[in-house]
Amino acid sequence: MPERDTVLLVDESGRPLGPSAKLAAHEAPGRLHLAFSVFLFRGGAVLLQQRASTKYHFPGVWANACCSHPGPSEELVDSARRRLDEELGIEAPLREVGRFVYRAVDPVSGMVEHELDHVLVGELPEGVEAAPDPDEVACVRWVVLDELPGALPAPLAPWFGEAFAIALEGRALHPG
Repeated sequence: MPERDTVLLVDESGRPLGPSAKLAAHEAPGRLHLAFSVFLFRGGAVLLQQRASTKYHFPGVWANACCSHPGPSEELVDSARRRLDEELGIEAPLREVGRFVYRAVDPVSGMVEHELDHVLVGELPEGVEAAPDPDEVACVRWVVLDELPGALPAPLAPWFGEAFAIALEGRALHPG
């Protein structure tokens, strides 16, 4: 099975338990696995994406710039940079600012996200624009931080709120 179709199962503290097929890990009741959420900022705004309608879980919801799973032998930040380029055509330096565990069931597909989600942030310079892969991303939108929470589009991904709070705090504590 290709590494991109495989996730790393972990315990609550992040200790590896072994690989699993990605779809099997997302079947109910869901198995805890490693994931990441990338937030990109430009000055006083954050880049959001609307997930493509063809996604197997949580299609059409708004989320952070990029989220995915590192392969079992892949470094987390390297995987995040790779997926950011694949989904949005963007290269950006990233740094991890925190992590959390969450579980959410997609009401449409019944698939389950149960993830130890590492939150990464990056600063995107002026002039660098997203070129979304339509198989991954329906559209992107910059949201001005001073206009939150009212400017957030709906529906939002279930992991967004907690991940965004970690991203904002991490960015404030350790400016890029």
